[in-house]
Amino acid sequence: QVQFVESGGGLVQPGGSLRLSCAASRSIFSIGVMGWYRQAPGKERELVAAITSAGITNYADSVKGRFTISRDYAKNTVYLQMNSLKPEDTAVYYCNRRYSPGDWGQGTQVTVSS
Repeated sequence: QVQFVESGGGLVQPGGSLRLSCAASRSIFSIGVMGWYRQAPGKERELVAAITSAGITNYADSVKGRFTISRDYAKNTVYLQMNSLKPEDTAVYYCNRRYSPGDWGQGTQVTVSS
């Protein structure tokens, strides 16, 4: 069972940027499509970005044009570059398989506030 460790969250002002990292315990190429998810207080977890083994990406409408997902096979790491952050981006961010997610990691907290 693959394990994921998310990092890079923090407190940032509106309009700021953060880069999240997701380290996998084994090859992300063999995992297939990877996704970044987020869960805000009182809301369900939602998918915000995904990337295929071929590098094809897609994004939720709410983050399109502001977030960029990428991956480094050599480091077994998936990244989420978040720019122009808004207060509504505040959430705990997780990574996992896009399809049939396995065990969830602890996530990384992102708080956007002035």
